[in-house]
Amino acid sequence: MSSPAHEVLLSARKLTKRFGGLAAVNDVSLDLLRNHIHAVIGPNGAGKSTLTNLLSGDLPPSSGSVLLAGHDVTGWNPEKISRQGLGRSYQKTNIFLPFTVWENVRLAAQSRQPQALHWLHRATDSIAVNTRTERAIELSGLQNRIKAIAGTTSHGEQRQLEIAMALATDPQVLLLDEPLAGMGAAEAERMVALLVKLKPDHAILLVEHDMDAVFALADQLTVMVDGQVIASGTPAAIRADAGVQAAYLGEH
Repeated sequence: MSSPAHEVLLSARKLTKRFGGLAAVNDVSLDLLRNHIHAVIGPNGAGKSTLTNLLSGDLPPSSGSVLLAGHDVTGWNPEKISRQGLGRSYQKTNIFLPFTVWENVRLAAQSRQPQALHWLHRATDSIAVNTRTERAIELSGLQNRIKAIAGTTSHGEQRQLEIAMALATDPQVLLLDEPLAGMGAAEAERMVALLVKLKPDHAILLVEHDMDAVFALADQLTVMVDGQVIASGTPAAIRADAGVQAAYLGEH
């Protein structure tokens, strides 16, 4: 039986993260739906990356809850949350630079095998691992770069590779933290096309400063300032919001 096209795959409710007396994220709620891209925007220091870290388990919340695929994953570690169906990329690309593109993605795919740490089995012999690796590389558009050493690839290709590694873990939810950062026009165009291709089968949270890409891609926007949500709605509603214009969009 097929899943509803717009089913809620991840919900955050009243998420708060305090560092001493500072609330880096304060009472934030949002839903991520399959076949939707939900962008979180705001100035530097707004709490966007902290929110992403709360959703992925990289940071424990001070209060609030996170539900992923119907499971309360609040306080779970990143590995356990990942195995529940969440993949993410980071502001700083997180790949194995000395390895080939294929080896990077295969390592991610191998982590989902029951015998991932079984030293008596050769990972290269696993049909399931190789199939998952091939699919992730093809989805990310790197099929012509499988033998390239990751450290010699372009910045844009490295961002694609990080997404391919996430895809190799079979996630339903993708958290993408500034995937277009530092890209030229051609690379950014390829990344936008990749996100459009991934959208039908995933719920995507996009943290991004490229407003042209955000308004072209997003179905829903949440605007954060000083750790709080000041507006949430469709791109058209956010663009017309006087408070958002004064707090953020007017800066660009």
